[in-house]
Amino acid sequence: MSNKISLTNDFPTIKKSNELYEKALNLIPSVTQTLAKGPGQWVKGIAPKYLVKGKGSHVWDADGNEYIDFMMGVGPLSLGYAYPKVDEAIKKQLEDGITFSMMHPLEVEVAEMIHQVIPNADMVRYSKTGADATSASVRLARAYTGKNKILCCGYHGWHDWYIAVTARNNGIPESVQSISFTFNYNDIDSLKKSIDDDVAAVILEPVVFHEPKDNFLHKVAELCHEKNIVLIFDEMWTGFRMALGGAQEYFGITPDLATYSKAIANGMPISVLTGKKEIMQLADEDIFFYTTFGGEALSLAATKATIQELKEKNVPQFLSSQGKKLKDGYNEIATKLSVHSTKAIGYNWRSMATFDEKFGDALIQKSIMQQEMIKRGVLWQGFFNMSFSHSDNDVDYTLKALEESLYVLKKAIEENKLKETLKGEPVQPVFRKVDNFNMKPVKK
Repeated sequence: MSNKISLTNDFPTIKKSNELYEKALNLIPSVTQTLAKGPGQWVKGIAPKYLVKGKGSHVWDADGNEYIDFMMGVGPLSLGYAYPKVDEAIKKQLEDGITFSMMHPLEVEVAEMIHQVIPNADMVRYSKTGADATSASVRLARAYTGKNKILCCGYHGWHDWYIAVTARNNGIPESVQSISFTFNYNDIDSLKKSIDDDVAAVILEPVVFHEPKDNFLHKVAELCHEKNIVLIFDEMWTGFRMALGGAQEYFGITPDLATYSKAIANGMPISVLTGKKEIMQLADEDIFFYTTFGGEALSLAATKATIQELKEKNVPQFLSSQGKKLKDGYNEIATKLSVHSTKAIGYNWRSMATFDEKFGDALIQKSIMQQEMIKRGVLWQGFFNMSFSHSDNDVDYTLKALEESLYVLKKAIEENKLKETLKGEPVQPVFRKVDNFNMKPVKK
């Protein structure tokens, strides 16, 4: 029988998940389209691998097991699965068509909405994935400044200019690798040392989990203005979650360009590039940034409905208040149980549990917690990605599951039985870094 959400569950049966996985091994490179969704980020042998249904904050896997989900599609589901007003908007538009031979009025309507909400949105362009938007922003910055080098901080997608700075840069020409560099978050000196006369843009995630210190973001903005460098905020996570107007609104900084995707359409595929008119208008004729599906109407209808809900329901405030209960609750439980190896950090709307290597392998600690949460019906990778559908009951139950799971971790540490407590294979290190962003490989 499939698991419901219960503190008395046994580990879930994942027979169908495993059957699908075995087929995928010979069909799909790395078996996943999104690294964070792949089996490497879940305890192999315990966690499900395929989800087939979602409603609100709950999901069901291929074997029918139910979970409270705190990944929310790795970010896009700001309102929740199968959210009625968004789904109704999609269905209504579906009756009239999806993709057309000319432009659609929603392109204008949604652009007007974004213009009203995002501080720097003098002009707006659409595409399908976050990497599309960040790469377009880089191209615009180079065209506007006449310079070449890009300095980045955070994660910005799969395209050459960014992946050139990571350890997965096979297949990228040396000429591209030679003009992409990184700097460290909250380290203004690392940025200053990276700048020369050929830097076209500084692109960064305004926040990931750590807060900016000593006016870091304002100093970055001032430095870019002084050096004639285009400042790009990658607001894939902060946009429409941190505030309706994203990190721009929250911190009172207006970047030259900004990019959005997660949270804006509640799961439908769309990305948005916003920016100051003098730069964005270069997309008229100076640069090429067009896609067949950029004006696809279902995603635009979903975007319109999602922004309306985010605004009318003050969703960013809700995400913060519900997320605070989980972040603070996690730390209170860890303190009560004297589990000193872990704590939750980050903003309330998106927090993360950290694990201290002094108490044993951090990945195994994290894996034990994930294993025990999954047993109790909570899909958890160490993050609390909040949505408008996470109810008080969800939060209360999750805190109970966390307490039981943290007790299992406490016992494993005290008895020096971390490996024995883990029933499956541990999770792998995440590709994204959340502290030291300097990912440029050392040349040997």
